[in-house]
Amino acid sequence: MTEKIIILDFGSQYTQLIARNIRELNIYCEIIPFYTPIVYDETVKGIILSGSPSSVNEENAPMVDIKSINEKRPVLGICYGAQLTTKLYGGKVEKSSSREYGRAKLCKVLTDNPILQNMSDNNQVWMSHADTITQLPPDAELIAQTDSIPHAAFEMKNTPNPLFGLQFHPEVTHSDNGKQIIKNFVVGVCGCAQNWTPASYIHETIDAIRKQVGDQKVIMALSGGVDSTVAATLIHRAIGKNLYCVFVDNGLLRKNEYLEVLSAYDELGLNIKGVDAAQLFYSKLKGVSSPEEKRKIIGGLFIDVFQEEALLIQDIHFLGQGTIYPDVIESVSVNGPSATIKSHHNVGGLPEKMKMQLVEPLRSLFKDEVRRIGTELGLRDSFIQRHPFPGPGLGIRILGEVTEEKVKLLQEADAIYIQHLKDHDLYHQIWQAGAILLPVQSVGVMGDERTYEFTIALRGVTSVDGMTADWAHIPYAVLASISNEIINKVKGINRVVYDISSKPPATIEWE
Repeated sequence: MTEKIIILDFGSQYTQLIARNIRELNIYCEIIPFYTPIVYDETVKGIILSGSPSSVNEENAPMVDIKSINEKRPVLGICYGAQLTTKLYGGKVEKSSSREYGRAKLCKVLTDNPILQNMSDNNQVWMSHADTITQLPPDAELIAQTDSIPHAAFEMKNTPNPLFGLQFHPEVTHSDNGKQIIKNFVVGVCGCAQNWTPASYIHETIDAIRKQVGDQKVIMALSGGVDSTVAATLIHRAIGKNLYCVFVDNGLLRKNEYLEVLSAYDELGLNIKGVDAAQLFYSKLKGVSSPEEKRKIIGGLFIDVFQEEALLIQDIHFLGQGTIYPDVIESVSVNGPSATIKSHHNVGGLPEKMKMQLVEPLRSLFKDEVRRIGTELGLRDSFIQRHPFPGPGLGIRILGEVTEEKVKLLQEADAIYIQHLKDHDLYHQIWQAGAILLPVQSVGVMGDERTYEFTIALRGVTSVDGMTADWAHIPYAVLASISNEIINKVKGINRVVYDISSKPPATIEWE
């Protein structure tokens, strides 16, 4: 069985970074809300307590019984986790005279301590807390400090298992050798074997799908994106033709995408059916301008079309989905059990409506891990490296009413944009790119005639996971070439602009 580290999440903005650092070491880990009971089976090697926006001195501060946890496994408390450890073991945590935020240098580092091996003085670390530890608990050994923070790291002595606290965040990139500290804990202290690899994940997942599904049938909606494609491939490897795939053309896909993706899926040997429902979607979207209303119509129609196809197949009891780990994490509130689960994928609502069980082979993976699994499975780059594409497709990249004519305009402009990025070796440097058709017409001149035509906005961002993003710095010469070709070749567009806003405060999509 796969060994793992459990991260108890107290609501820190950095919790996912801890998980990423551990998984990069080929060690599996799970993030669970702090209030979730821990199941201590033989796979659990250690527990990490995350940071939090809360104060340990608040009346309703998030709380766990660290002593009982430490009786069973080694524990590492980060920021809030360290302060909570301090308080529960008899030390003092008080409000800082000023918020301690930003870079600091470690000093007086005990390099013989298991968690600080291969470290030295003057290592930069990242602070982000409003409280500070003013007095360590009895039996605590100070193992590092900074010029302004006397208790930057400590180890509790005379405990059933090793117990450490860090007031800084080793998981962020600003902390030099922060990954080394995490490795010291999960490998050196907890003894993890670092054997969680794409190959082992594939083997275990295929076995798990076979046990879950048996000789039953699974139906799954595919989008052409990396998540659904990798998920479908894993399910197909497990149950073969008992996987029934449906690819719906809602009329809002990129240029030629419907036929190209169907052909590629056919090459993979998937049992897939294409459904051309473009005119149905166009008719229902007529006259609708509200972004939220468009999303609801597109999502609702998709469910209707998909359900209609599912009913044509007898005795289906399972629904496959490409849910990934950020979708799962975002569905849960650390402030208490969440009443709503995020329906991230197009088939949200179908499991309950059709009384089907879910098969989600990727629900424990981040996007970059999904891509590594896809590579191990031998999938082509056109699937693995494809930019994220919104479920509602071009429906939310056409601001205002969606019509078939506008879709064709946008498809042509978007195709020119994406091809230029590929031709100039920029496509894989950009997290997500696409064109947006604005509900703005402006005056232009072509030849000796005045024109009054639409404006296209180009969007391109760099990111790791889409949670934050910066606008991609595409060279001016490339932008000029893209603009020139769109204006010359796409009749109906006479102006091209480039979006240079970051997320936050803007979002990646415009609607």
